[in-house]
Amino acid sequence: MGVLLRRYWIPALLSEEIPIPDCSPVRVSLLGEHLVAFRDSRGNVGLLREACPHRGASLWFGRNEDNGLRCVFHGWKFGTDGACVDMMNEPGGSGFASKIRAVSYPTHELGGIVWAYLGSDDHIPPPPAFRFTQVPETHRHVNKTVQECNWLQGLEGGLDTSHAPILHRRLTSDTKQPGVDLSSFFAQGSAPRLQVDSTDYGYRYFGIRNIDAGRTYVRAYHFVMPFTQIRPGADFGGGQKLVAGHMWVPMDDETTMVYNWEYSEGDPMADPEAVARELGTGPEELDSQYRKKRNARNDYMIDRTIQKEETFSGIFGVNTQDHAIQESMGPIANRSEEHLGPADAAIIALRQLLRETLKVVADGGRPKGAGDEYYSARAIGLVLDADADWRSHVLNSMYGG
Repeated sequence: MGVLLRRYWIPALLSEEIPIPDCSPVRVSLLGEHLVAFRDSRGNVGLLREACPHRGASLWFGRNEDNGLRCVFHGWKFGTDGACVDMMNEPGGSGFASKIRAVSYPTHELGGIVWAYLGSDDHIPPPPAFRFTQVPETHRHVNKTVQECNWLQGLEGGLDTSHAPILHRRLTSDTKQPGVDLSSFFAQGSAPRLQVDSTDYGYRYFGIRNIDAGRTYVRAYHFVMPFTQIRPGADFGGGQKLVAGHMWVPMDDETTMVYNWEYSEGDPMADPEAVARELGTGPEELDSQYRKKRNARNDYMIDRTIQKEETFSGIFGVNTQDHAIQESMGPIANRSEEHLGPADAAIIALRQLLRETLKVVADGGRPKGAGDEYYSARAIGLVLDADADWRSHVLNSMYGG
C-alpha cells in the first residue's frame, strides 16, 4: 500500500504553516517518514528527510537562511532540492559538499496546501487540481486535524453516508450543539439505498432517501483515489451553500492527518470558519500540533445530559464525533469481525478498489486517480419528485467547468 500511495500527490502541510520566506521549518510525517518542510529566501518550498545526512541530527533545529536550511550541529546547509551547498566544518576546496545530498521530495503548492510526491520520478502525476484549489482564496477554507487511528478507518467512516443522520443527529432544534437538524432532508428521509458507479478516478456514489410519498432526496459524492472524499456542503455561514470534502493522509500506520476543506462556487465565503466550528475543528478546538482538545484521554468531553436531551452522541463537533467512534475501534480495526450490509456498499467498493489497484500497480499500470479526470468533479444533494429520473438530474450537476 505504501508503494501505491507514493504514486499520488499527498497533502504534506498547510501553506500557512510556512507563511513567509526564511520562516521557521516545520516537522512533517508522511507514510512513516519523518520530514521537515521549509520555505527558502525565494519562497520555494523544500521537503527534506529530517535526519541530516552527516550524523543524523534533526534538521528541524536548523537555521533557515540564504536559500537553504543549515544544520546547527556542524553547519551543513541544504537547498530545497536536497543538494548540500555549504559545509562550515570542512575546509574549502575539498569538493566533499558536491557528493552529499539530503533526501528530498518534490512539492507543489496549490489550494492553500503544500503537496508532496514521494514516488519515483517517472510516475509523477498531474497537479492535484481539485475544484477547491481552482477557486480564489476568498472562496475556500482549508484546515487539518490529527486522527489517532489507521487512515483507512477514517476514510471508511467518511465514505459511509448512512451514519450521518444518526451519529450527527440533533434531537431538538432548541440547541446550540452542531449536527444534523431534525428539519433537514437527512433527518426526514428513510434509510438510504446505496448505488456505486466506477469512474476513472475512483468511484461516485449515491444515497437515495425517500422523504415522503412524493419526494426523494439524493445525496451524491465522489471518492477520488486514494484518500479524498468530495461531499455536498452543509448550509452554514449566512445561508451560503458550499461544497466540501476531506482527505485522510497516513502519517504512519496508526496516525492520520485529516484535511478538511470547503469552497463556494458563488460569492466569497461569508464566514470561512463557520464549517470548522460546526465540525469541531476550529482553532479553539485544536492544540498547536493540530490535535483535538477533545480526545480519547478525556473521553472527548462527552456530556451525557446533552446526549439525553440535545444530540445523539453528546459529543461536540461533527468531526469529533466521527473521530471518537473511529478511534474507539482501536489504532487498527479488526475487520475480520465485521458484518457489512447493503448500507455499507461504499465501504465494500473501496476495499475492492484498493485490492484491484494494488494489483494494477504491481503489474506496472497507472492507478486510478493519478490523472486529471477528477478536476471537474463536484458533489451535490437534490430533492426531486419521487418519479423523476434522479440519475440524469444528478449526473448533469456532478461535473462542470
